[in-house]
Amino acid sequence: MSATKNFSLARAWLDAFNAYDVDALVALYAEDATHTSPKIRVLHPETGGRLVGRQALSAWWKAANARLPGLRYELVALTADEDRVFMEYLRHAPGEAPMPVAEVFEVRDGRIVASRVYHG
Repeated sequence: MSATKNFSLARAWLDAFNAYDVDALVALYAEDATHTSPKIRVLHPETGGRLVGRQALSAWWKAANARLPGLRYELVALTADEDRVFMEYLRHAPGEAPMPVAEVFEVRDGRIVASRVYHG
């Protein structure tokens, strides 16, 4: 994939996330994609903070939307090359202070194969 296509993939991801369109969001991932996040580790310690596969990703984001109605991400910075996307955004959750977050996507054949979330 070109850097331009990966940049567009990241924009589509952000748009789907902020629209609460879990189906569109999960469609951007490979079938066996992984997603790693400190939030997953806290809420589901048995996973070690790592989800595998579209079904697990779908369940995670549907639960997050139910748990945190109004959750949205505000893009701060976005860079992409042929294999990777790096995003910085502010996580806005109702009743919480904005949280700076960094997320990295590894991309193969037009799909996200791994995503990793970092935050303080």
